[in-house]
Amino acid sequence: MNKVNDLSLGAAHESVDTTRKKVGWRRVLSFLGPAYLISVGYMDPGNWATDLQGGSKFGYTLMWVLLMSNLMALLLQGLSARLGIVRGIDLAQANRKEYSGPINFVLYILAEIAIAACDLAEVLGMAIGIQLLTGLPLAWGVAITIFDTFILLYLQKKGIRKMEAFIIGLIAIVALSFLIEILFAQPHLGEVVKGLIPSLPNNDALYIAIGIIGATVMPHNLYLHSALVQTRKIDRTENGIKEAIKYSRMDSGIALNLAFLVNAAILILAATVFFKTGHSDVASIKGAYVLLPGFLGNLAPKLFAIALIAAGQSSTITGTLAGQIVMEGYLQLRINPWVRRLITRLLAIIPALLVILIYGEKDVDALLIFSQVILSLQLGFAVIPLIHFVSDRKTMGIHTINIPTKIAAWLIAAVLVFLNLQLLFSQANGMWATTGSLSKFLLVLSGILFIALLLYVTIQPWFIQNRKPVSIQIHPEIDPEKVFTIPKFNCIAVALDFSENDEKLLAFAIGQGKENSRYLLIHIVESASARMFGPQSDDYETRNDKQRMDLYVDQLKLKGIVAEGHLGFGKRTKEIAAIAKNNNADMLVVGAHGHTGLKDFIYGETVNSVRHELKIPVLIVNL
Repeated sequence: MNKVNDLSLGAAHESVDTTRKKVGWRRVLSFLGPAYLISVGYMDPGNWATDLQGGSKFGYTLMWVLLMSNLMALLLQGLSARLGIVRGIDLAQANRKEYSGPINFVLYILAEIAIAACDLAEVLGMAIGIQLLTGLPLAWGVAITIFDTFILLYLQKKGIRKMEAFIIGLIAIVALSFLIEILFAQPHLGEVVKGLIPSLPNNDALYIAIGIIGATVMPHNLYLHSALVQTRKIDRTENGIKEAIKYSRMDSGIALNLAFLVNAAILILAATVFFKTGHSDVASIKGAYVLLPGFLGNLAPKLFAIALIAAGQSSTITGTLAGQIVMEGYLQLRINPWVRRLITRLLAIIPALLVILIYGEKDVDALLIFSQVILSLQLGFAVIPLIHFVSDRKTMGIHTINIPTKIAAWLIAAVLVFLNLQLLFSQANGMWATTGSLSKFLLVLSGILFIALLLYVTIQPWFIQNRKPVSIQIHPEIDPEKVFTIPKFNCIAVALDFSENDEKLLAFAIGQGKENSRYLLIHIVESASARMFGPQSDDYETRNDKQRMDLYVDQLKLKGIVAEGHLGFGKRTKEIAAIAKNNNADMLVVGAHGHTGLKDFIYGETVNSVRHELKIPVLIVNL
């Protein structure tokens, strides 16, 4: 079994104990939560753009697409949760075990593209919401969204349950806002029901329908759900696992149906307020905001903008968590959460700012729709491996999905792939007449590679057996019988600052040595004269430092300790490293004053700089 540190979201792994003796609704509540973090991805600003376009252009006609997307999501998210519960690994880790290195790297890049596309929609949505409420230029709103990094970091420190509570609060804001707006709009329920009959009026409807599917069934959510369910500590018996799967299914049913109702409310609102009144050209979030007061009063647009910000903020948190899971699972690379968040956010902010600054704000909603189509194109590369994994009896045992579920899952995968290929060919056909030879070649090559990779991830698990398993662990296993070699330090360098701290530094240094060890005392003279003239300096500070160094050496020799002193001149970090190297020191003892932030900038980061200059152990003593 993997160690906690080797699992996705290691700090939160099994942090919610469901094995305690709880009964009734308390027991159910201990399992509920992960799907709510998933559901926010199903009602993010990207969904708003596709739902608004679908409702305003085609009325209730595309309601069936929303329902179909929700049914797909319920099944696929259930499979993702099952993988995490039964095998205790997430989808990225499972891919790493199954596919070869090059294929995994391509799958990782595609997953990152999907996450960046998702975050792009969230950035644009939040920025539009900020602009609608405050009147700030859209570019400013995009820039402001970078600060939500700190919200995520704060929530991660508070624990997974606090994060789930925060997300549920944001979902409640979105749901309540649209409930009020639907009550204002008063749609005709009979016509809404007719929209559940499948039909596609034209190619524009197909493009928006695929965008709706891409905005609803998101590839990064499949990675995320398989990790989030592992935050629950469960009884690892057959009955315990069955119970966890049952409650996870309940969690998904409640959360995803709530997301469906929110998406349906957006489409119904657009169909009732705009399509039914002849405003079928409302293809943007801002356009909807401007027209809403004329139909629903002045409260409606404010609720609309607040819900938009809440949806964007909630979705951006889960997108970052998915990015963390994907990076750790595929690359075995774990980086600081704030760095990961910053990378994800910049990948979204930079293209958004470029589009706004170059083309203006009028193309922002087109960019939102495009981001959802990009998401849809990535779906096959997450869905197909997932179906393979939960169908494998060797790894899933009695929890393997049954035949009807397999058939339904593969039908969903086939529909998604077919729609994606049709969209790909449709877009390529439209570009073909207006592109040059090189562009046509790249277009054909991209299409071939896309189809080839889809075929590979589909066929490989069936035909390539007994491949040597790949470790998904970030850290290697410990060999309990391994004999440790205890190092002996012959020359220990000590960086002194000639203060009351020196005694502590020398004590720690001597504690690391043996009977025959020698000690290299180092101090850097930092007077103006010393910096200018180096060893030829003869100012008061240089003479005083030489006297003090001689005193330290003499005191150590009186104790029977072999010691020699060296003064350095110039840049502190370079000189300490140079003296240690030139005298063959095999360890350095240096003090850390606990400076952070601005003090590091003012006083310098000696410890880190010296540590990177040397290839010997560095003992850091907190002073």
